[in-house]
Amino acid sequence: MAMTFHCDVVSAEREIFSGLVELLVANGSEGELGLTYGHSPLLTRLKPGPIRLKTQKGDEQIFYVSGGFLEVQPHVVTVLADTALREGDMDEAAAQKAKELAEQAIKENSEGIDYKAASSRLAEAEAQLRTIRAIRKQK
Repeated sequence: MAMTFHCDVVSAEREIFSGLVELLVANGSEGELGLTYGHSPLLTRLKPGPIRLKTQKGDEQIFYVSGGFLEVQPHVVTVLADTALREGDMDEAAAQKAKELAEQAIKENSEGIDYKAASSRLAEAEAQLRTIRAIRKQK
């Protein structure tokens, strides 16, 4: 049996996950991270995208986070997300529409557009779509 550590995934609104996991994979500010039992202490910013957990029971769970922080302490990993969504909370059609609107705003480059905000919305929509695809692939 693999070694496990406690993991909490929380957003500003609620706790999304709390339990023992063997592996956590996330997109940190410096790239993709894979965490297992005994990882060195760490604090990193999270990019929008999927958080993948392999639980103690061996099943895999995937959540979407819009950003936030990941903290690694001995025996405990905490994901503090701006927004965290479970599979049932994600709407593919809404994410696709948000992506198209952001792309259109950037393409038109109309006066008064907040390019940074539009780029951020585009990145979040694409990350949510990547998460939905990863969940489908898992099944």
